[in-house]
Amino acid sequence: MDLDLGNLGGMFAMFQQRMQQFKEEAAKLRCEGTAGGGMVKVTVSGTYECLSVEIAEGAMDDRELLEDLVRAATDEAMRKVRDHMAQQLQTLTGGLPIPPGLMPF
Repeated sequence: MDLDLGNLGGMFAMFQQRMQQFKEEAAKLRCEGTAGGGMVKVTVSGTYECLSVEIAEGAMDDRELLEDLVRAATDEAMRKVRDHMAQQLQTLTGGLPIPPGLMPF
């Protein structure tokens, strides 16, 4: 495969446009994590902002359990965001590996 150096600027501009779309989609993404059979629900955006925490009445009886459930639900929501964004990035780059420090999330 030959690399067309004359079109390098166009390729870069297209990549920048795709990255902008990637960031916009990340801002719209919502992932939910649950724990304790749904007693705790945490919603996180694609930009890793915690948007909501819902706690069922019965979960408030045991503080330590509640802390564990919130942590577990948050971890699940964050994992879902990471997995989704990694899959989207693979699509964007055509499967090329991106070093972790260069990933936009």
